[in-house]
Amino acid sequence: MSSSFPRLLPYIRGIEERYFVKENMKFMKLGSKPDAFQAEGAVYVSTELATDVIINVGDVKFHLHKFPLLSKSNRLQKLVSKANEESSDEIQLTDFPGGPKAFEICAKFCYGITVTLNPYNVVAARCAAEYLEMTEDIDRGNLILKIEIFLNSSVLRNWKDTIIVLQTTKSLLPWSENLKVVDNSERYKISEKTESVPKDWWIEDICELDIDLYKRVMVAIKSKGRMDGGVIGEALKTYAIRWLPDSVDALVSEVHIHRNTLLVETIICLLPSDKSISCACGFLLKLLKVAILIGADDSSREDLVRSISLKLDEASVGDLLIPSRPPQTTIYDIELVQRLVDQFVANEKSNRDLKIIDKNSKNNSDFVLGHGSWLKVGKIVDGYLAAIAHDPNLSVSSFVKLLQSVPESARPIHDGLYSAVDIYLKEHKSLTKSERKNLCGLMDVKKLTSDASMHAAQNENLPLRVVVQVLFFEQVRAAAAGIKTLSDGHDSMDPPRNSEANWAKTAPENRKSLRKQMDEMKIKEDGQLLKNGKLAKRGSKNRGSGVQLLPSRSRRIFDKLWIVGKGLGNGENKSSETSASSQSPISMVQGETKSSGSSSRHRRHSIS
Repeated sequence: MSSSFPRLLPYIRGIEERYFVKENMKFMKLGSKPDAFQAEGAVYVSTELATDVIINVGDVKFHLHKFPLLSKSNRLQKLVSKANEESSDEIQLTDFPGGPKAFEICAKFCYGITVTLNPYNVVAARCAAEYLEMTEDIDRGNLILKIEIFLNSSVLRNWKDTIIVLQTTKSLLPWSENLKVVDNSERYKISEKTESVPKDWWIEDICELDIDLYKRVMVAIKSKGRMDGGVIGEALKTYAIRWLPDSVDALVSEVHIHRNTLLVETIICLLPSDKSISCACGFLLKLLKVAILIGADDSSREDLVRSISLKLDEASVGDLLIPSRPPQTTIYDIELVQRLVDQFVANEKSNRDLKIIDKNSKNNSDFVLGHGSWLKVGKIVDGYLAAIAHDPNLSVSSFVKLLQSVPESARPIHDGLYSAVDIYLKEHKSLTKSERKNLCGLMDVKKLTSDASMHAAQNENLPLRVVVQVLFFEQVRAAAAGIKTLSDGHDSMDPPRNSEANWAKTAPENRKSLRKQMDEMKIKEDGQLLKNGKLAKRGSKNRGSGVQLLPSRSRRIFDKLWIVGKGLGNGENKSSETSASSQSPISMVQGETKSSGSSSRHRRHSIS
């Protein structure tokens, strides 16, 4: 219709239609004669002249006159001529678009009887007029011309009316499709609303459209390239919420599963292939759960996984807890999360390399450490590991693979990782000594905060070697902090303290949990500390060293601990070396070479 609209303009001034607006809806009245149509099982025209033709439309018979009809309809001219040759006074109009009501509008127009066109019936009237060939070739100012003027100059320039028109086109296929009614409707200029109107004013309206029409409208909107991606994302989310049922039974019911599948696959195809659309990651993950549940096609699910992986740093642990499907034996679909993390890491590394090449100003480690998305995903993965660690069917290999899927730089603090490993060890008592050792070896005790270190120091689930490492480094860190306080200088042991501040921001839940557990430990150990006079005396002398707060098990281990080899100044701790040196860690750092307890300096102890 759009191509024919320019040629219609010269006729507009000569047409005497009357336009009305009622309740924000456009109307057009054609004709001026009173209604003479009467319905008594069939439709008759009340005139002095007898009717001379019967036109059957559906199950309704119209008793009409040939002359007014033939003067406006080229098709009726041909059909009447054919009926005369066959000596018949009845004409059958099969598959008439719009049915009897649409034909009645056309017939009344031919008689000059007043008819009212509105957004609800204008498309049906347009399709009926096309069927009857009511063109300008047979009569000037015919019905097709008048309807096209009404549509293009009035109806399709009003958003509410356009939505109504789009809704009526579904029952008039393929006529409305061939006449480009849908295409014309989609050309409504959404982005040209005044700035005072909210950008999302149209979202709720188009939610009433059928999924096929909704897709065409959204494609038209996106093709303009002028609509904010966040608004498009909100529109897709609103439509999904409007039409997807809440219950699992309704989603997978045989009655609705085809419609639900089509809806989900359509929404997924409307998602762009980059981060330009601001669909929340949580919504995308919920959409993925539904897609898996209803069995959406593989390509749609892959597209959705790709979209989610681009913004995985915005996800929450709860959103990632997607139930597994057979033949998987775990509670949650860990393989899916593994793919999401792998794709995210690959995308981020690719983007990082491009930025490094462009900027040529930062080395890799500095750039990664400064990249907030790495840290967020590292925290999310650790939280997810802690959530799935309770699963008895989760193999240690799957746990380790996901644990290692994020770069080391994504975990400046290992408290979250320690919490996940601790839960896994508690829930999987059947692990071999070698498996426990390898799993705990993935933690870096130098990256534990003081709270986590104190918790680990009394954790009986950890291998003894790990506990020794924790105690050793915590004492080195405490001693280094004391030296820093005295010298007010910079020490190589400062980064762990700075890391504590960073962890307080990135993992507050883990810190709060460990702090609570440490408070409980302290209450339990206070009685032992007060009974140990020697320890209390040392505590008063070496206040702030941190030794006096160790629980009894860890204190016994620490009493056996001697400094190991070289590398103390670099904060190194070789766990494989657990035998003697001539000085303890405290005396080496603080210079107390003649401190109490010298009688035990020359003894060797086995702690492995």
